[in-house]
Amino acid sequence: MKRLESIENRIVPAVFFLILLVIWQLAVDLGAIPRFVLPTPTDIGRTLIDILPDIYNHLTVTLAEAFAGFFLAIILALILAILMDSIRVVREAVYPILLISQTVPIIALAPLFVIWFGFGMLPKIVVVVLMCFFPIVVSLLDGLASVDRDIINLMKSMKANQLQIFRLVKFPAALVNFFSGLRIAATYSIMGAVVGEWLGGKAGLGIYMLRVKNSFALDKTFAVILVIVVLSMAVFYAVRLIERILMPWSIEASKNRR
Repeated sequence: MKRLESIENRIVPAVFFLILLVIWQLAVDLGAIPRFVLPTPTDIGRTLIDILPDIYNHLTVTLAEAFAGFFLAIILALILAILMDSIRVVREAVYPILLISQTVPIIALAPLFVIWFGFGMLPKIVVVVLMCFFPIVVSLLDGLASVDRDIINLMKSMKANQLQIFRLVKFPAALVNFFSGLRIAATYSIMGAVVGEWLGGKAGLGIYMLRVKNSFALDKTFAVILVIVVLSMAVFYAVRLIERILMPWSIEASKNRR
């Protein structure tokens, strides 16, 4: 029964998405929407195949920026979450600043990064870090705070130090929350790199998208958007695969809850 429900959960969205694509294709082919305003899915597919050699270098640049920013965000989030969990004063001082930082639009800060750091990869990496950092650190903090106090007290009664308590109790218990934040941040990483590229640079999918958009080549614009979506989903499922390998019990538990 559970297997049938799992198959149904996968088939329903796939069929619905296919229906939307068919409606989109027919609406353009029948003239309800001009083709120069909205290319059809088949047009976008053919264009994507044609431009793949042209966007290869842009693709590698965007991936390098996204991965560099994503891994830096993980490292910074781990360090800050540990400090905030261990030292109450740090948590009370830094947490409001983290919340306020999320109210400032990244698109407003990105031009400043270009002025400060130039037109290279660094400002794009900074944008990715800012977009990925918050969900990781907040999720990890929630996980560390939810650890059973009785277990921590038991470890203290056994003369365990703070490092041992964190390594043996807190961090393993917070892994589920940590990977939840990682999955969210993973989808932001590619988008963050593209947003950074919109504001200046020499290469990247964001730069290519601006060029073809200004040339009114909407089929190429949609093709690049499709590439960005596929890359974001690939990073998301890569993180999910790592979670499945490191914590197979959490995947099974989530399936049972469904």
